[in-house]
Amino acid sequence: METEKQLAKLGLFDAKVPRYTSYPTAPHFNNDVTPAIFGDWIRAIDAGSTISLYVHVPFCRRLCWFCACRTQGTSSAAPVAAYLETLKSELALLKKNLPQGVTLSRLHWGGGTPTLLEAGMMEDLAGAIFDVAPLSEGGEFSVEIDPNEIDESRLAVLSAAGMNRASIGVQDFDDEIQQTIGRIQGYDVTRDAVDMIRANGVHSLNADILFGLPHQNQERITESVQKLLSLSPDRVALYGYAHVPWMAKRQQMIPEDALPTPQERLALFETARKLFMWDNYEEIGIDHFATKTDGLSVAQRNGTLRRNFQGYTDDTSDVLVGMGASSISRFPQGFAQNAPATSVHTGAIRDGQFSTSRGHTFTDEDKLRGRLIEALMCDFRIDATEIVDTFGISRARLNEMFSKVMAEFPDVLELESDGLSVPPAVRPLTRLIARSFDAYDMSKAQHSAAI
Repeated sequence: METEKQLAKLGLFDAKVPRYTSYPTAPHFNNDVTPAIFGDWIRAIDAGSTISLYVHVPFCRRLCWFCACRTQGTSSAAPVAAYLETLKSELALLKKNLPQGVTLSRLHWGGGTPTLLEAGMMEDLAGAIFDVAPLSEGGEFSVEIDPNEIDESRLAVLSAAGMNRASIGVQDFDDEIQQTIGRIQGYDVTRDAVDMIRANGVHSLNADILFGLPHQNQERITESVQKLLSLSPDRVALYGYAHVPWMAKRQQMIPEDALPTPQERLALFETARKLFMWDNYEEIGIDHFATKTDGLSVAQRNGTLRRNFQGYTDDTSDVLVGMGASSISRFPQGFAQNAPATSVHTGAIRDGQFSTSRGHTFTDEDKLRGRLIEALMCDFRIDATEIVDTFGISRARLNEMFSKVMAEFPDVLELESDGLSVPPAVRPLTRLIARSFDAYDMSKAQHSAAI
């Protein structure tokens, strides 16, 4: 109770802050990054290096009310087939600009619902991707799989193409909650999908589950987490439901009076967290859990855990290229985002150019602050020697930054001779603490709740 009072005093239950999957965050992107600049950044990739590739498929059979992703519903294959042709053209354009010998350390199909593609479409897309660059030795090919939208033929194609990690969204198994959020997906359907995935030789499984959903309580989240644990996922993302109806209009379908309070959200998170820990999962960052042998756990022990637009990752590539409408790429030079509207994206690709519509070019200050924030989000600790050696700043300036944050969070953080750390009891404050290193104006950006 004393810890909860301390968290409340420091603003956890009132604040709205970024999730910090990037720095600066997307609301601070501008129009200065053009298709020509994106092309320059692609051509500047070192020949023979490894990169990550993200492919976005923004279609769903039906739109879930809780989701804030950029997606559109479709009941036919025609728009999906047309979009696939655009993706293939975009990949061909990437190949034309990509230096020789580049391989993929990570390949991820996200959405939307990538498994909305028919088996032949999947085979076609995989062929187009690997014509651009092959998967590197030890590389990871993951796909977001909707248990309601998968069958044996599609899984067989994905497995044959080299998929070695599958990701499923669970959200919650409770019937009333599923009805309220517009996502009907029973435990049996999910279990059968997981069985099919493993029967096709894909043994690495990710799962997403949400806390803070309408009508959710500790009894219900306990039952859902226990059902999820029975499927033995290798890693789990325990995300807080972000209620942002001003941005995602479909969330207006969700009754706000059924949402848990911030204090109840914290209790839901803690209940789920303890269940994962009791089942011998390692706690990864602020909201992930993984088995001791999973890549995220290994990266955390090695100090190589990173954070990107998909959350936590063990991928250490400097370049992440996003293909498809609204996809975001990350380069050593900055961020670049494709046109969000499918029609605008398609038009640009049809005209033979990338659809980059916005982004951000890094300053030295961005790189410094981005690493400070990433270190907090991944390790709950900033190594002073690493920062001074990597960014060439004085120890005096770093100490000034530390002192400012210590003043904002008195009697909370641990300042040592070799760095700054966040004690376990107050780690729910991590995003707020990270915000203290953020130099950008947040007054106009509407972020989700801190818990």
